[in-house]
Amino acid sequence: MPDRKSPLAPFRNETFRVIWAASLISNFGGLIQSVGAAWMMASISSSANMVALVQASTSLPIMLFSVAAGALADNFDRRKLMLTAQAFMFVVSVMLTVFAWQGLITPWLLLTFTFLIGCGTALNNPAWQASVGDMVPREDLPAAVSLNSMGFNLTRSVGPAIGGAIVAAAGAAAAFAVNACSYFALLFALFRWKPPVSPRTLPREDFGRAVSAGLRYVSMSPNIGKVLLRGFAFGLSTSSILSLLPLIARDLVKGGPLTFGILLGCFGLGAIAGALMNARLRERFASETIARMAFAGFAISASVCAVSGSALLTGAVLLLSGASWVMALSLFNTTVQLSTPRWVVARALSLYQTTTFGGIAAGSWIWGTTADTHGAEAALLASAVAMIAGAAIGLRFTLPELQSLNVDPLNRFSEPDLPLDLKPRSGPIVILIDYEIAEEDIPQFLETMTERRRIRIRDGAGQWALMRDLENPTIWTETYHVPTWVEYVRHNQRRTHADAANGERLRQLHRGAEDPRVHRMIERQTIIPHEYERFKQNVEMH
Repeated sequence: MPDRKSPLAPFRNETFRVIWAASLISNFGGLIQSVGAAWMMASISSSANMVALVQASTSLPIMLFSVAAGALADNFDRRKLMLTAQAFMFVVSVMLTVFAWQGLITPWLLLTFTFLIGCGTALNNPAWQASVGDMVPREDLPAAVSLNSMGFNLTRSVGPAIGGAIVAAAGAAAAFAVNACSYFALLFALFRWKPPVSPRTLPREDFGRAVSAGLRYVSMSPNIGKVLLRGFAFGLSTSSILSLLPLIARDLVKGGPLTFGILLGCFGLGAIAGALMNARLRERFASETIARMAFAGFAISASVCAVSGSALLTGAVLLLSGASWVMALSLFNTTVQLSTPRWVVARALSLYQTTTFGGIAAGSWIWGTTADTHGAEAALLASAVAMIAGAAIGLRFTLPELQSLNVDPLNRFSEPDLPLDLKPRSGPIVILIDYEIAEEDIPQFLETMTERRRIRIRDGAGQWALMRDLENPTIWTETYHVPTWVEYVRHNQRRTHADAANGERLRQLHRGAEDPRVHRMIERQTIIPHEYERFKQNVEMH
């Protein structure tokens, strides 16, 4: 097998290797903190719903704020964003430690602290995940995503057990203190990292426009939409096991915090195995098959956990659910990254996180409420049914094959020399492109234009239309608007190599002696003469 396909190939990159190791330490502390928070909630509250809400309170901020964080990560220095997020989580973790040590923690205060830590995670994750594609070559990206999953679950395999021992020996406050200390390694690694800075040829997008661009890109990308749907279904149905695991350990297998940590460690060991198997599974099976296997593995695990009174049997099936967890989530993550150009990758990943963690947050509440009303066994069995339904969704919304589209910028556009002195904010700009199409080519032309419309709108165009000349029926005109000249330039710079095939098909269908003619126009409103000077001054100011 070529070296490039090695699952450890990304470790050749020193930056990735150092930050991965520092993240390993940080994740180790985070898992210890999670054990402490979950067990503390089980100790200070008799409500199963409150126990399940510990996980929901961490997932909810990711659902609420990831889109905004993705827009920030695509428009600002990702390293500085990660430093800010890690410093914020460190401060919150210190405060949580102090409050717990002083015996001031209440159920709702504990949820507040875990919610704030989740806010830091929401800010950090899009920047970190997008940065992976900047650290390693594109062909190593699937392996890098799997290594990140493996790193997290490597700590999960031993961290929870150690966390359970710390909680049992010294209390939850000690677990929170260990987590606070774990941030130092990653903060130091990020301080040392000096990523290359790409020169900006265009002004930074406004925040609102950047968010809208991300939402528009994903909404006009059918393959990404399928991944988001399956991610939501996966998070919604499979969150039952992790959110109810404290109750499984305490009530179903009659254990304590150490048992809880060991069971969570079994989940982590399974996840490591899943990460190591990922490359081979992707070679042998289609993406949809892997996703269905993951749903089915979780369904089996949830069903056995519901009826088992043995910690040994429960731990064994948690190995299966851990492997299924990484198989699915790394597949979803990699598919989004390989389907998205760099200018919007953080926003696409943030929307993927929003849907997946939104499903986790909603599922945690649903299964916690069900456990409160009908017991943990019933909640686990009901979630197993939901997992089977999640697998069946693939019959209608089949995942795209994991393939590496060339979404690098095409870089064929150069700004035309214009006799008008346009400012970057001048506009609106109207574009008209004339094609000469033979009668027999019209069906293929219309089909190609359907794809053209999706690409145009996805990359920022508005009011797209296709018109046919009534006096000369062989002439067809594509027209669209962009709000300003700088947005027109940005729109053209977003075109990728994968999009070039559509433009090439249109040029082949065009029967004119020259290339399709492009008209670039600026809208102007008619004004009364005495207001012209004021209008001119306003244009010059902008």
